[in-house]
Amino acid sequence: MNIHAVLHEAQTALAGFLSSGEAKHEAQYLLQHILKVNRAWLISHENDALQPNIHAGFQALLKRRLKGEPIAYILGYREFYGLKLKVTPDTLIPRPDTETLVEAALAKIPHNSTSKILDLGTGTGAIALAIARHRPQVYVTATDASQAALNIAVENAQNLNITNINFFLSDWFSALEDEKFDVIVSNPPYIEQDDVHLQQGDLRFEPISALASGKDGLDAIRHIIKTAPRHLNPHGWLMLEHGYNQASEVRKLLTQHGFIAVSSVKDFGGNERVTQGCIV
Repeated sequence: MNIHAVLHEAQTALAGFLSSGEAKHEAQYLLQHILKVNRAWLISHENDALQPNIHAGFQALLKRRLKGEPIAYILGYREFYGLKLKVTPDTLIPRPDTETLVEAALAKIPHNSTSKILDLGTGTGAIALAIARHRPQVYVTATDASQAALNIAVENAQNLNITNINFFLSDWFSALEDEKFDVIVSNPPYIEQDDVHLQQGDLRFEPISALASGKDGLDAIRHIIKTAPRHLNPHGWLMLEHGYNQASEVRKLLTQHGFIAVSSVKDFGGNERVTQGCIV
């Protein structure tokens, strides 16, 4: 079979649970991964025949995807805010909505700023590394309670040659003693522990500790908001990603704990995704 036929067959199979556009792109991603080529090469060589071993390797990856395994775990990486990040089942898969948090943080960090930034629950390091790359004068601290996840974040920093960042094994603020920061960001777990979506799609494969947080999904957010004022410099900002329907409650929590200028930012889908507040 040639490349065009193989891709068409795979696209048809993937269309069983993806949109036609997603199915087309994912089939291409899988074959590009096997062939180690870019999309332009794939298109210009669509009439080339595939070697049997290449075809077999592609079919093995396709079989994994058809069983529901996230494509990011199959490929071993995910693009996020212009960065190519290694991902594994030990880490949450970075999502486009989280780029909203990066944008909100960068808006509060002037260029050439030497601010101290904290990313809580860093996972792959996506948020921390994006901020560190776009504000090279700042000093970023990134924490995670999972050593396995932290190892991936460190590897991503090394692969990207981003050096204005340090990583700590820490359950939220526990290892930070009295250290203070100018901006604290976090994409904590915020899904309700009994949410049926945890048993669907990509979420089935991701670490539950990075997804769910108590009966209403707000346990981690409550802890961060309660503790953050002790770790913020005067006029410092706390910025949190949360669920599409949690903004009102997060704004209320921030206000109750002394934050001012509380507001929410919408993601690309028009949902209030990030809520922020400033400490006096």
